[in-house]
Amino acid sequence: QVQLVESGGGLVQAGGSLRLSCEASIRTFSIYRMSWFRQAPGKEREFLAHISWRIGSTYYADSGKGRFTVYRDIDKHTMYLKLVSLKPEDTAVYYCAAARSLGIVTNTENYDYWGQGTQVSVSS
Repeated sequence: QVQLVESGGGLVQAGGSLRLSCEASIRTFSIYRMSWFRQAPGKEREFLAHISWRIGSTYYADSGKGRFTVYRDIDKHTMYLKLVSLKPEDTAVYYCAAARSLGIVTNTENYDYWGQGTQVSVSS
C-alpha cells in the first residue's frame, strides 16, 4: 500500500508562486506514473499535470502549460508541482495521485492512490 502526503499549499497573492510536494510513504518501485489534479468548490476534479515515474516524461493540461511544472525526485520518493504566475482562479484543493500501470492520465478513475489534498488560495 502506498500513502501519498501533499504539502506546500497556502495563501498567496496573484502573480505569486508556490511549490507543492507529494511524498510517497514507501519505496516507489511499484508506481508507474503520477499526476496532479485540483478541485475548486462546486467543480469537478481537474487534471493538471502528469509524470512518468521512471522515465520522467511529462504531460500537461492546457490550463497549466507555461505556468505549472511537474518533476520528481526518485531518491526522495517525492513528486513536485511548481506553480508560478498564480491567478485567483487557481484557488482549489490540489491532489496528487499515483498509478501502478498505464491508463488515461486525465481520468481520475485510472489512479490507485490519492493524497489528502493541500489547499491553494490566491488572492487578487
